[in-house]
Amino acid sequence: MRETLRLLTAEGLVEATSQRGFRVTSATEEDVRDIVMVRSEIEKLALGLAIKNGDIAWEGRVIAAHHALQKAEISVAQDADDLTALEWDEACRAFSLALIDACASPRLVDLQRRLFNQSRRFRLALLREGHIDFDLRRANQRKIVEAVLARDATVAVDALLDDIKTELNPEI
Repeated sequence: MRETLRLLTAEGLVEATSQRGFRVTSATEEDVRDIVMVRSEIEKLALGLAIKNGDIAWEGRVIAAHHALQKAEISVAQDADDLTALEWDEACRAFSLALIDACASPRLVDLQRRLFNQSRRFRLALLREGHIDFDLRRANQRKIVEAVLARDATVAVDALLDDIKTELNPEI
């Protein structure tokens, strides 16, 4: 139990308080804005490098992850029960990772993974509250994939930044 709490603390999901134990980190508007800002910078850099370094196998992984995400979004839009929501969230994670996994920087990938994990509670809360615009997400994701395949880093990054913002806070 202590090891799990230590790992969650290292991930920024739990806070340790001296002589009081542990608690889940806060979930404020300021937190989501900070996560969006930092994720945007990390993923912008990583996607640019992935487009530069990626090969045909990487393109295939992006296409496959996009296809799986599309299927998961159709399912969750129809019925957002807990299992479907978690499957959708996992498909979101896999797509985000596929986009940057050719960046050739394990540290960038690790930072993206950590920030993505920290953003999960916001994404799932928006889903529960019915605030996810799946049509807009589909359009952004399609634009990202098309730009990746065309090796157009500018369009791909712009679409990715739009997707991150709408994924975590449609108000931004």
